[in-house]
Amino acid sequence: MKKCLLILLDGLGDRSFLSLEHRTPLQAAYTPALDAIARSGASGLYHAASLGQALPSENAHFAIFGFDPDDFPGRGALEALGAGVALSENDVALLAHLASLKEDKGFLFTRRDTPAASPAEIEAILSALPEKRIGEVRIRFHPIKGLFGVLILQGNVSPYVTDTNHMTDGWPLMAVAPWQPHARDNAARETSKALSRYLIDVYRHLDAHSVNAERRRRGNDSINGLVTQRAGRIKTISSFSERYGLKGLSISSGALFKGMCGYLGLDFLRGRESDNPEEEIAGRLVQARDAFDDYDFIHVHTKTPDEAAHKKDPLLKKSVIEALDRGISRTIGPFLADPDMLVIVTSDHSTPSEGPLIHSGEPVPLTMHGCGVRQDGVQTFDEVACAPGALGMVRGKEIMYLVLNYLNRAKLVGIMDTPVDQPFWPGLYDWFSLKGENSGATEDTDP
Repeated sequence: MKKCLLILLDGLGDRSFLSLEHRTPLQAAYTPALDAIARSGASGLYHAASLGQALPSENAHFAIFGFDPDDFPGRGALEALGAGVALSENDVALLAHLASLKEDKGFLFTRRDTPAASPAEIEAILSALPEKRIGEVRIRFHPIKGLFGVLILQGNVSPYVTDTNHMTDGWPLMAVAPWQPHARDNAARETSKALSRYLIDVYRHLDAHSVNAERRRRGNDSINGLVTQRAGRIKTISSFSERYGLKGLSISSGALFKGMCGYLGLDFLRGRESDNPEEEIAGRLVQARDAFDDYDFIHVHTKTPDEAAHKKDPLLKKSVIEALDRGISRTIGPFLADPDMLVIVTSDHSTPSEGPLIHSGEPVPLTMHGCGVRQDGVQTFDEVACAPGALGMVRGKEIMYLVLNYLNRAKLVGIMDTPVDQPFWPGLYDWFSLKGENSGATEDTDP
């Protein structure tokens, strides 16, 4: 096989619920297309880190794309890159969004983490956000979508500071403080002080804004503060193609995935969007089919299962999964029939459809189909049926090693054909020269 299609159904994994007769939404859903892929290949379970760890999409995708946790620059930095914000390696970016806050006994509480507001109200509030210099730290807000954006900090700054946003209504905001290992680091301490001062100034400024006076007159919550989380800073890393010898594309949407692709060295193609999950996944698979002449690895992503789970409705998530299966059924045939194509279906994390957790730590189902892939007898694609499959428990970047293995690109451990130990074979090596020095030619250069 020469090509890999990775279908990533975001937040697909779940817990079992009484309303679904002690089944997960995926177990309860009618999914003949996904089941057929599982029956014709090898299945298992996947977790991007350690069992029980609840991962956000960005951390999970770093592992799925074969990168290490140390390569991760923070969600704020990825969102900033995806929104077109130029970052230097000294800048710090934080996720930030407008919220409704209330003051009580000298502390700030979240009244509404994401208050409802009209586009005109949001625009007026955002235009009032100050760009400030506090000591040696410069702080500005860059809007991305609706209430959401990123805070960019410049100067002697550090990403090693705590969040203020707990994503729950009614709780007090967390204090900004350096991470414990950086408690004596001057940059982290100054960043904490400057960010705290900035957020207080924003609250005072926005609380007195005329838009909020009018909202209070109508009985609506004020939009009077910013909350922050997941600070980050970009790093210098090798690209996806340098690490794995594959030219990669992600068909997805949103600033996060655009920024992640730019950072990791995958091309980004904005996926077709639809309010109907069936049409969205079908459209994106058609985009993948049309793009494979130029790529070895294509990641097709849909956020719809995750979005349904966040509404805390297991029946809604079940219906979304069934719609995705119909869309896959319409478009998957040519990929499965191609002897050069490895087809993978999995998810990045579990998103519980009930309860207080945002994401949860259970593994997700994984199945692989293609020439030479063992057929293990798994009959259905879900979190329980896939568990005894031939792939077993796959973790972290092992998924990329499996891709290289099935594409017949896996390098024998211990072989060093390049100065950097790459996991793919043949590597982009220099040719041996009779002149006694490297010629600079590589294996993909015509002799």
